[in-house]
Amino acid sequence: MKALIIDDEKHVREGLILLANWENVGITCILEAADGLEAKKLIQQHKPEIIFTDMHMPKCDGIQLIKWLYTSECTSKIIAVSGYDDFKYMKNAITYGIFDYLLKPININDLNETLSKAVKEWKEQNKVRLSNKIHDQAIWDHQLSNVLDKPNPPLIIVDYIKEKYDVNIVQELCTIGLFSIKMYLSKHNQEDTRSIISSILTICNDKLSKYKKGIAFRNINKEDEIVLLLWQLNEEHYVINQIILQIKQETNINCFIALGEPALQLVDTYQSAREIYKTHNLMEVDFQSIVTKQQTNDSFQTTQLFDYTEEIKWAMQSGSMEQLDKILKKIFTTFQKNNCFTMEQLELWESQFNILKEHWLKEYEINKSDHIYIGTDYWNENGSFNFNKFQEEKRREFYDLLTKMHHVHFRKEKSSVQLIEEYIKNNFQKDITLSDIAERFYLSREYISRKFKKQFNKTITDYITQLRIEKSKELLKNPHLKVYEVGSSVGYKNDKYFIKVFKKIEGITPREYADSTRTTTNTLNS
Repeated sequence: MKALIIDDEKHVREGLILLANWENVGITCILEAADGLEAKKLIQQHKPEIIFTDMHMPKCDGIQLIKWLYTSECTSKIIAVSGYDDFKYMKNAITYGIFDYLLKPININDLNETLSKAVKEWKEQNKVRLSNKIHDQAIWDHQLSNVLDKPNPPLIIVDYIKEKYDVNIVQELCTIGLFSIKMYLSKHNQEDTRSIISSILTICNDKLSKYKKGIAFRNINKEDEIVLLLWQLNEEHYVINQIILQIKQETNINCFIALGEPALQLVDTYQSAREIYKTHNLMEVDFQSIVTKQQTNDSFQTTQLFDYTEEIKWAMQSGSMEQLDKILKKIFTTFQKNNCFTMEQLELWESQFNILKEHWLKEYEINKSDHIYIGTDYWNENGSFNFNKFQEEKRREFYDLLTKMHHVHFRKEKSSVQLIEEYIKNNFQKDITLSDIAERFYLSREYISRKFKKQFNKTITDYITQLRIEKSKELLKNPHLKVYEVGSSVGYKNDKYFIKVFKKIEGITPREYADSTRTTTNTLNS
């Protein structure tokens, strides 16, 4: 926000600057004027939200300035600064809707309280103004957007422009300039973006209206596109440069405008502007404000992400970030060697990556509601493209997806092995074979063997044997069970084989184990 202090006495201006808590209310720019005439120029140029003005000044006094502000429909909050003998002036000032007044000498508490209230009221009223303006602009945008894709523009638009601007857009040679706000959609929230768009449209329409050159609107069919519809094609480059300069001054945004070839059919000049916009090299070191067909590279071949699908797929499935990084580096190097990266290439990358991502999410049964990183922060604050940021963002997108895929893959592997273990524990007394398990779980024998050994550090056969022997040791404590009955209960139909396996693991026969446990029990009971 901006504030303007108007007083012919320098020490008064300096005092206000020192006493007010500007930062607390969000005011970052403070302007000064010594009289009303100087103030008018600053107000027209900077449009300050808060104005402090003295009543007695040379050339143009406070009342004259306030009257001028009143008739110019200024939205600034005006705070008059007066002496005790200025009440006649103050009465007139109040008639013209000043926000408040302060008496000299200025009390610091009164100053900051009044400033805070003025800023608060301006913000509240501006929110309403912006809402109304957006509503009116939205209707206008909707109607005007229809001229871009139809050979014959709607009659209502033709008649409106003819009546308001005395121009027949179906008979006069016109051209279209395109300005993308794609970079701001990713860096700002909806409210901030709306405010930026509103400011840009206001600047464009003010300049176009001043020079009677055309109108500006937002294309509702492409949310990132602002359109300049230009007629009376002479000095249009000068007007566009004036627009670009003011956008830079007021919003600190560097923008380029793709200027289509003049045509009688608006749809033709729009398509021309779209083509220029898409093929403009974003990596150009010398920033071009106005881009025409002569400055585009028609010979540039776009790089297809799909051409690397198999390589990327294997890297993703292996979970190797190092391998994935090699592939991405190869792609990025191609762009750097060509020293060319266009909006068309950017849109193609985004589109093909989203298709690949959707396919992998479905294949790995990853819920779309899970947070998947979307990397679009590859624009500088001033709106220019940053290729280094682009590389970082795209790597991060791939890394995030790879991590989630690998996590799900590992979880599935672990889950299947745990299910197999559970099945074995419940059925170890049966004649279980590796083939039975593979058939039951729809997995290959080799895969099961490898994963089971990795998880439990032993083969399935050894694991089953261990379970059987541990269970048999519990049963052998029962004096009423014979050795062959115990062997049969744990899955050994041949008692001799059971005895052989038991002795190999425990170092003694089942009978000897049973006798030793019974002896221990008797000793404890005696």
